[in-house]
Amino acid sequence: MEASPMFWVVFNAAILGLLILDLGVFSKKDANGDPVPVPVTTALIKSAFYIALALAFFVWLRMTYGETDEERATSSLEFLTGYIIEWSLSVDNIFVFVLLFAKFGVPPAYQHRVLFWGILGALVMRGVMILVGTALLREFDWLMVLFGAFLIWSGWKMLRTADDEPDPEESPILKWMRKRLPVTEGYRGNAFTVREAGRLMVTPLLLVLVLIELTDLFFALDSIPAIFAVSTDPFIVYTANVFAILGLRAMYFALAGVIHRFHYLKHGLSLVLMIVGVKMLANWFAGGKAVPVEYALMVTGAIIAGSIALSLWKTRGAKAPEYPAERTH
Repeated sequence: MEASPMFWVVFNAAILGLLILDLGVFSKKDANGDPVPVPVTTALIKSAFYIALALAFFVWLRMTYGETDEERATSSLEFLTGYIIEWSLSVDNIFVFVLLFAKFGVPPAYQHRVLFWGILGALVMRGVMILVGTALLREFDWLMVLFGAFLIWSGWKMLRTADDEPDPEESPILKWMRKRLPVTEGYRGNAFTVREAGRLMVTPLLLVLVLIELTDLFFALDSIPAIFAVSTDPFIVYTANVFAILGLRAMYFALAGVIHRFHYLKHGLSLVLMIVGVKMLANWFAGGKAVPVEYALMVTGAIIAGSIALSLWKTRGAKAPEYPAERTH
């Protein structure tokens, strides 16, 4: 089934409304007008809300999205499988967010705004990538072979480097920005740019935002092909991505203090990517869905849940690592 233009308009309007409410209405400020850090309890409630919203959307798809009961069942299961994959990969983003905010010494009160604009940019980037990817796959279905091979290679690479920690200071983009752009000595509240002595300058907060956008772009290179192995319906692919990303900001504030305990999640994600890559190749060579979507859902859920459970058990009592703050100019 192809989603009507009205589906797209209503869905995106609802998502935009949620983002505006989150940053505007539900964003608390202190007596001086400065943003208040998001409490863990509030973040947990918001995370639960976004997960419940995704499950409600799954139920709605099951009841309405398709001409027949079989189509509705397939579409809804594809969404749920894609959502679990995207949600799991988005948790991996939190490792990088924690590292970036710690290295750059970003005050907790400003992290909410950085993540808001970072996630808004991610939604736009992924929307474009999904539309382009869908168009290419419809014209050149043999690209499934390339996507499948890429996912297997990417999963293997992730598995080999699961214990490595990236160094933001080595980013070529960061080095270029510091060399070419006038950067303030420190933060200027939650502003990304300021004008000082008649000169427009960027703050370190903008550097962090750019690095977060690049992080999501790199993660999307894995996640978008992965979900195409589950569904080629652009509406299903897009909505699964959106729901996973929507809860990412709240999930960051809920898990930032304990994300170090998800040690084996990357190992589990690498296995999921490789399995999804094999599924994509099998589907293409079989000329259809060689692996039923419900099997993919069960395997994906089992691997992710198992890796999280193993992580929490193995790292019980572990303390969060401390990162020395780097210079911000």
